[in-house]
Amino acid sequence: MSESTPANWRRTDEFLSELLVGHDAALDAALAAQEDAGMPAIEVAPVSGKLLSLLARISGARRVLEIGTLGGYSTIWLARAVGDDGQVVSIEAEPANAAVARASIDAAGVGDRVAVRIGRAAEVLPTLDGSEPFDLVFIDADKQSNTIYLDWAARLGRPGTVVILDNIGRDGEIVNDASADPMVIGTRDALRMLAEDPRFDATALQTVGIKGWDGFALALVI
Repeated sequence: MSESTPANWRRTDEFLSELLVGHDAALDAALAAQEDAGMPAIEVAPVSGKLLSLLARISGARRVLEIGTLGGYSTIWLARAVGDDGQVVSIEAEPANAAVARASIDAAGVGDRVAVRIGRAAEVLPTLDGSEPFDLVFIDADKQSNTIYLDWAARLGRPGTVVILDNIGRDGEIVNDASADPMVIGTRDALRMLAEDPRFDATALQTVGIKGWDGFALALVI
């Protein structure tokens, strides 16, 4: 019987990706451009990118908010899912990252349905207040600000809006009450908010794979 080891997690993830996701020239090019620009390889895994796409399609999302663009890999997945009449608003704090993402998104043929907003998300999000509600919100940025992002997800959403909060596993450190890691603390605070804030109904899953021991929270705005 195979052992539960990081090497086997990776091999299993790669098997599932090959079987259920396959290869895509535009997505592969986006990852290559991200690597060439020296960005960290912290984008979602291929199986997670497809999960985002399926969640958007299942929920019928036409307006998507993404907090954390990086190189545009997940943005492309979401932009394809919303269809020709949909829109993705993606927020990226680093102008250089946003430029790389913009080029990859345009090269993927979905540039007309993506707006990349440059700036710290905590400052950009209030500028979206009063716009048409978002149907799905994907949060994948600095973990220290997760509660701020969740608050805005509820404000900018509507009853039925789907919210996905990435990277909640933190290699199991979320159960370490003594952790001084700001990312762990921010993640724990966000999970408590999802549990206690009456605007959300949520669950969370821990995952293993090419991104290690991690997970995501899935919530509905109610």
